[in-house]
Amino acid sequence: RGIMEELGPTYIKAGQMMSVRPDVLGPRAMAELAGLQDAVRRFPSDVAREALRQELGRPPEEVFSELSEEPVAAASLSQVYRGRLAADGREVAVKVQRPQILETVSKDLYVLRRAAEVYQGVIDRVLPQQRTDYTALLNEWAIGFYSELDFLNEAKNQARMREELMAQVPGIYVPEVVMELCTRRVVVTEWIDGVKLSECENSEIKDLVALGQECFLVQLLRMGFFHADPHPGNLIRPDDQSKGKLALIDFGLIARISERDRETIVSCIVHIANRDFAALTEDFVQLGMLPPDADRAKVQGLAERVLSPYLYGGGGVASAFQNTPGGFQALTGDLVSAMSDVPFSVPAYFAVLGRAVAVLEGIALTGDPSYRLVLESYPFVARELASAGGGERPGLRRALAELITSDGGQLQPRRLSNLISSAMGSVAAQGTFFDPDAVAEDPPDLQQQLRFLLSEQGRALREGFVEEEAVEAADLLVRQALRRAFASLPVPPSLPFLPTANQLPVPTLLPTVDGSWQPALAAPAKVVEMAAPALSPQEEVYARGMSDLTAGALGLEDIGVEAVASRLAPALVSNAAGGSTSIAGPAGTQGGLEEV
Repeated sequence: RGIMEELGPTYIKAGQMMSVRPDVLGPRAMAELAGLQDAVRRFPSDVAREALRQELGRPPEEVFSELSEEPVAAASLSQVYRGRLAADGREVAVKVQRPQILETVSKDLYVLRRAAEVYQGVIDRVLPQQRTDYTALLNEWAIGFYSELDFLNEAKNQARMREELMAQVPGIYVPEVVMELCTRRVVVTEWIDGVKLSECENSEIKDLVALGQECFLVQLLRMGFFHADPHPGNLIRPDDQSKGKLALIDFGLIARISERDRETIVSCIVHIANRDFAALTEDFVQLGMLPPDADRAKVQGLAERVLSPYLYGGGGVASAFQNTPGGFQALTGDLVSAMSDVPFSVPAYFAVLGRAVAVLEGIALTGDPSYRLVLESYPFVARELASAGGGERPGLRRALAELITSDGGQLQPRRLSNLISSAMGSVAAQGTFFDPDAVAEDPPDLQQQLRFLLSEQGRALREGFVEEEAVEAADLLVRQALRRAFASLPVPPSLPFLPTANQLPVPTLLPTVDGSWQPALAAPAKVVEMAAPALSPQEEVYARGMSDLTAGALGLEDIGVEAVASRLAPALVSNAAGGSTSIAGPAGTQGGLEEV
């Protein structure tokens, strides 16, 4: 680490990149390189002013009425000065690139490229199971590094983030870019007075972490364009809270993730919750972490062994994890260590994603030692599934189907209810993960869940799944209600050698194959059996769940499923015949079907 800091900007950046690559270095080396700092000497301010004159095409005094004598911050690629625009008096941050940095970086990258080729040859002979292409990795990183050296890219990144992110996450602020003053070596943005998030009081950190988490998840899972360097100095609590509660700065390092990979990440979360390790292994292949010819059975066993303690609680790994409740780093570290015997690699975006998550998690834990990253993030994921599960995002629709339906494709009312509860902020936990089958400690009532389902947030969930199940659910409920209502009818006494009253043929209308009706004689019991066949055990479970859901929606949850069924039967029959019947609720209240 010390040698890399002495070698300068390129090697510092390379070390920082490798510190988040578990497929390149071991845990001890990664931990050491994580401490790399942009500890470089400041360059003279007169050199910076000359660079401003060359880039802006005029003396800095004509552009800035004020400009600090010394930089307020310095890093490996640039220095930042505080200034004021002569044109309108706005305070601005002026970032100036180090002199001759492009030439220095280019020479360093040439040396590193040759070294990577040699290293690749050694690894191919010594560790043939390791599939990481180190030459390609360096090439990809070099392209990103060159992009970071062009400050016009940073200015465009910040302008886009300001336009898109602030519209989606109220409370987040991204400083304005003075685009007409930005060049390849200079970027000028609005100055923000404030305090670094990591230096705020713990109570403030706890309040702001939820906003920062929402901000990051929107970038990652919705925009596919995220700030890849959210270190503590880039997250600021502005003094002027009218602009926003949390400000993001420095958009030199941005990562992009495709729609397909975003949907696969959500699928990973669902498959872990479902304990479906076979499907999780396929997700790893889809993400490029495993080659198509990977030993799936071996990976599945490793994943189950590593993740089970986190899902069920207890065990050695879980005990260590519980000492750091948010421990996303512990989970990923354990998983990567277990995968050392199989060929795997980490996509470039996933490496910077891991670093970003680790930084945010570390800040969150300082404000709330009981913070649990996965549980705190799941309400956002649940909202994304509920609102975007329609045909426009087929990957999310598949993930949603796996979460709330059985293997046979039948909607599971309890899981549907739990998903809605989670989307509303009440998550049931088991171990250190969410449990889709458990009930949260303080869930929203069924009336609130129904309102969510009928809102715009639940549109795709409603249109994509609930309405498809409505016909089947209605059929089961009516069959259940009719059979119970018929069974509860008083039967007149009869002689032993004569049929009972409900076995005597009576005039009735029966449907024909062409859809018409014809008169016939049939026993009431036969008619009921034809109209409402007995429910299978699976249908009984489903009907009971739907009865509970219906009872809650109608305000009848206190009177039991049987009472709901008996009251529902005449109402459904009346509605089918074109009438309108209300259902009496407890204590004489009324709950009309139209309400539902």
